[in-house]
Amino acid sequence: MSSLFPALTGSRTDRPALRFGDRSLTYGELGAAAGALAARIGGAGRVAVWATPALETAVAVVAALEAGVAAVPLNPKSGEKELGHILTDSAPALVLAAPGDELPLALRDLERLDVEVQATEPAPHDHDRASADDDPALVVYTSGTTGPPKGAVIPRRAVAATLDALADAWQWTGDDVLVHGLPLFHVHGLVLGILGPLRRGGSVRHLGRFSTEGVARELHDGATMLFGVPTMYHRIAQTLPDDPDLAKALGRARVLVSGSAALPVHDHERITAATGRRVIERYGMTETLMNTSVRADGEPRAGTVGVPLPGVELRLVEEDGAPITSYDGETVGEIQVRGPNLFTEYLNRPDATAAAFTADGWFRTGDMAVRDPDGYVRIVGRKATDLIKSGGYKIGAGEIENALLEHPAVREAAVTGEPDADLGERIVAWIVPADHQAPPTVEELADHVASRLAPHKRPRVVHYLGALPRNDMGKIMKRALTRD
Repeated sequence: MSSLFPALTGSRTDRPALRFGDRSLTYGELGAAAGALAARIGGAGRVAVWATPALETAVAVVAALEAGVAAVPLNPKSGEKELGHILTDSAPALVLAAPGDELPLALRDLERLDVEVQATEPAPHDHDRASADDDPALVVYTSGTTGPPKGAVIPRRAVAATLDALADAWQWTGDDVLVHGLPLFHVHGLVLGILGPLRRGGSVRHLGRFSTEGVARELHDGATMLFGVPTMYHRIAQTLPDDPDLAKALGRARVLVSGSAALPVHDHERITAATGRRVIERYGMTETLMNTSVRADGEPRAGTVGVPLPGVELRLVEEDGAPITSYDGETVGEIQVRGPNLFTEYLNRPDATAAAFTADGWFRTGDMAVRDPDGYVRIVGRKATDLIKSGGYKIGAGEIENALLEHPAVREAAVTGEPDADLGERIVAWIVPADHQAPPTVEELADHVASRLAPHKRPRVVHYLGALPRNDMGKIMKRALTRD
C-alpha cells in the first residue's frame, strides 16, 4: 500500500512538519531522515522505540511505518520488570533511540540504533516495503491493571481509518497546527498527536512538558488545535481566572480536544465561561483507536463523548449480551464496537483475543455508557470498577463523580462500590476536599448528589484523601484506593 504520509513526498516539502522546543523538521527533512532510517531497518519485523518526547521518537516511528515494520513504543518511565516483559513478548530486532539517551539494563542485550534527524543523503522511497492494510503498524502495550501488559497489534488500516475519521469529525486539514504536551508511547500522544498532523500534511508543536505558558505561547503563535487530558484542562481551568493572556490564547483555537478520561463538567463550564470556546471530548482505547467524538460542526455537549465516528459501529448490550435498542439517556450497557479502527490481536495471546470479541465480531470494550435519544454517548465508567449494582439499580460511577465535582467544597472525587448486605453494593465516595480543615459532611454530599441525580445514587460512605492516585495519563487508579 502507499505511504500513510503523502506529504513526505508531496510538492510542499518545505512546509514545517515537527517542532520540539527549538528543534524542528520540514516535510522534506522528515522525509529524508525517515527514509534513511527506513532503509536501515527494512525487514526487521518489529523494532522497539525509546519513546521520549523528542524529534527522534517521531522520526523513528515514521521510519518504521515507511519501512513496513511494526514499531513498539516503550514508556521511558516503565520499570525493569515491565520492560522485560514487553521485550520478551514482542521480541523486537533492535531498539531505536536518540543519541545520548541512557537506556535501562532491561535493554542491554538488544541491538541499539541511534536515530539521526538530519539525513546526510536522501534515501530512495520504496513503498513496496509497506505491504497490506492489515499489516502491523504498531504494537502498543495496555496498562496491565489485571495482569502483565498485553500487546495490542494495531494494523495500518486502523491508523488510517481513525485519522481520516477524525479529520471528518474535526474538519482537520493541512492548514491546522497542533500543540500538545502528551507522552509519545500511547495512542493519544503518538497516533493522534504526531501521526495525525503528519497524515493531514499539517504540523505539530510538542511542548516537551505541558505548561499553560507553553499552550498560550503556541496558540498566540498560530497553533489552531490543542490536545490534552483532563488533568491538563483542569490546570488550565484553575489558571484562567488570573491569566487573561491564556484565556485570549485559548479563544484563538479552532478546536480544543480532551481525551483518555472524562473531563468534569465544571471544568468544561469554567473554560467556556473564560474563553468562549468549548472543549470537544472523544472516546477511544488502545485496542480500538478512536470510536466516537463530539463533532466540530455538532452540538458541543459537556459530559458526552459525542457520536460514533464514520465507519464505526457502536452498540450497548445487557449483561447477557442482548443489544439495548432504546436510547433513553438512562439505560446503562456495555459498549461494543466494530469497524476498521480495531486492532487485530493481542500479541501471543489467542485466548485473550478470542475473549475480547463476540461471535459476530464486536469488540467488548468493558466501558459502560448510556445513549441519549439523538445518539450521543455518555460514558459512566468501566465494567470492572465503575459499574455499581445497588438496590436493584445499575449505576455508573462517572455520573456520581461529576455531580460531586459540582460541589464547591470538593476538589477531586472518585466513586467505587463495596459489598452491602442490604443493597448488594453501596456507593462509596473518595473525596479530596477543597479545604482539608473543613471537609463537606457525608450528609451534605449525599443530599447534593440526590438532588442532582436520584436518591439511590447518593454515596453512603465518604473517605477523605489528600490526593487521588493517578497514572501518567491522569486516570484515577481505583484499584489503588483503600480504606484509611
